[in-house]
Amino acid sequence: MPSNRSLCRECLAAPSTFSVAAWDPGNHDLGVIVQSKFPAVGSLVPWAKAEVGAIATQAWANVSYGPRGLEMLGRGRSARQVLNALIRSDKGAEHRQLGIVDARGRAAAHTGTQCMEWAGHIVGSHYTCQGNILACESVVNSMAEAYERTDGDLIDRLFAALKAGQSKGGDRRGMQSAAILVVREGGGYEGGSDRYVDVRVDDHPSPIEELERVFRIYDTTLLSREPPSRLLRIEGDVSIRVQNALYTLGYLNDVDTTGFTEAASKALQEYVNVSNFENKMRKDGTIWQSVYEFLMAESEKRRQLSR
Repeated sequence: MPSNRSLCRECLAAPSTFSVAAWDPGNHDLGVIVQSKFPAVGSLVPWAKAEVGAIATQAWANVSYGPRGLEMLGRGRSARQVLNALIRSDKGAEHRQLGIVDARGRAAAHTGTQCMEWAGHIVGSHYTCQGNILACESVVNSMAEAYERTDGDLIDRLFAALKAGQSKGGDRRGMQSAAILVVREGGGYEGGSDRYVDVRVDDHPSPIEELERVFRIYDTTLLSREPPSRLLRIEGDVSIRVQNALYTLGYLNDVDTTGFTEAASKALQEYVNVSNFENKMRKDGTIWQSVYEFLMAESEKRRQLSR
């Protein structure tokens, strides 16, 4: 088996990286977040299936660990059992790095002895952090600390961990791509898949910042993570502002100051469909504040252009 020294060229062309795989005990979401000095890392490292598990396969990655591992997890094997089975069957296991979390939150990780320094992992409660070719051990330590101390849902905690790892140097070769994958049963578009979040940045000088930027658009458009306190009733001033905005954007012919008419409701539905907010449309006389703010910003932009 080749030594670290003879593997330098091959490993530098592999998805050596840092990542987190985790399970949310509150809603059973499963996910992986990752960053690497490697193009399109989201196409190789993260694997997850709702109510089954999440897997990060990296270093001199054996990508088959993803689908094979999920298949074994789906048969009821634990994260540790699956990890052991995968590395036992792989002659190159000492060059691999692997993190697994199953649908009961049991976590396991493997860092092969031939992974390039610094390489290592931390297994915590319902999560595992791992990385190789890192600036230092503090990368994974900071990731674990950030994951544990961050409030919010799984998405918030994954982002906090990745940013903490980068703040300590991250991948010592630099940055290039990043990705986040979170699965939830029926959580995909219109409930047609379990891909609740699937956002990737394939090549960018600041991929984590870009991943956050793109995710904010994804979040506003597709997800309903806002608390009920951010629902606005479409009445009074809100009704008039929404109608004025729809009028400015060409969706509505008249503004009725006495209430939100059927014509206004149809105009709002059309705006929602055109703007890709289908997952956030309400049928109870309310509007999410994020959609409201987006509508206001678009109408103001149109007014500025027409002056």
